[in-house]
Amino acid sequence: MSEGIRLIIGLGNPGAEYDKTRHNAGFWLADQYAEKLHASFALEKNMAAWVAKGRFDGQPIIIAKPTTFMNRSGQAAGALMRFYKLQPEQVLVLHDELDLLPGQAKIKKGGGHAGHNGLRDIQQVFSSPDFWRLRLGIGHPRTLGLAQQVAAFVLSAPRADERSAIEDTLWRCDHILNPLLSGDFDLATQQLHGGNG
Repeated sequence: MSEGIRLIIGLGNPGAEYDKTRHNAGFWLADQYAEKLHASFALEKNMAAWVAKGRFDGQPIIIAKPTTFMNRSGQAAGALMRFYKLQPEQVLVLHDELDLLPGQAKIKKGGGHAGHNGLRDIQQVFSSPDFWRLRLGIGHPRTLGLAQQVAAFVLSAPRADERSAIEDTLWRCDHILNPLLSGDFDLATQQLHGGNG
């Protein structure tokens, strides 16, 4: 079994006006994971992030929400990775995903950024795509029958039915936290993807 995840970074935009927007799905799950590990967020300015410190099997686990806007997420990710002396494969990034419908989620290691500005920035800062991503489906305006442009879509709140499907996904993601932290990525993948219907 490979080494488990030590740093979890939820992606989103800071500020109350963005709290409920689709682009902040990564923050929603980061909050949930911090609660599960009984960790609370504190602002760490030198890391450009809100940071929560928990423990799992005696190992420190860091959960972070960058205080920069999405396209500068790498600033916090890089600072945290250097400070805690981690490798990209020990990092899990939680982010919204246009290519998956609300209610769907996928986990994968490596790959491209598919135009996601947060992932693009982290990939550049890490000089490597080899970190783990937990992709939280928010749907695409076209597949959801909306006339909105993508930029406006990700910065608006999901409709009630989408929100409830996303919350269902976040609940399923809750159950794979332990296998992710213990490095059992096969089990985490199987449990998560098994519920995608």
